[in-house]
Amino acid sequence: MEKTVRLYRPEDCKEIVGLFYDTVHTVNLKDYSPAQLDAWAPEEIDMDVWDKSLSNNHTVVVEINGLIAGFGDMDDAGYFDRLFVHRDFQGQGIATTITNELEKYAQQNGIMVITTQASITAKPFFEKRDYRVVKKQNVERKGQILTNFVMEKHLDK
Repeated sequence: MEKTVRLYRPEDCKEIVGLFYDTVHTVNLKDYSPAQLDAWAPEEIDMDVWDKSLSNNHTVVVEINGLIAGFGDMDDAGYFDRLFVHRDFQGQGIATTITNELEKYAQQNGIMVITTQASITAKPFFEKRDYRVVKKQNVERKGQILTNFVMEKHLDK
């Protein structure tokens, strides 16, 4: 199994959006209803908006044997926006690899606090990495209420 860690390229966008949709609708199904998942990850996703966001952020992609197995991104202020791992690659250290890279990026750029909005599904992963819940919140998406957690991690100097 050949694992490659690299930065996002615009030609990745279609595969990444597909991975996002599929992961939300399979992995997150245990914590959210189908209606909530449809609101979070609709069938129609604006590729241009995603490409612009992923290109503007520091976006890390992990490939295994040429297939995108996961991705994550962080903005210049230390907001950890997305972290998704393909359903077939769960529990294989992909999220850890991506998070390590993004935390290293934050430290190299003088970011002292990383913030994220973690899903119910992702919360235990972040807690194991010393992220602390700042608040539980209910977010409205297309008429659905989704619970998530504002979390932060203070980086050592």
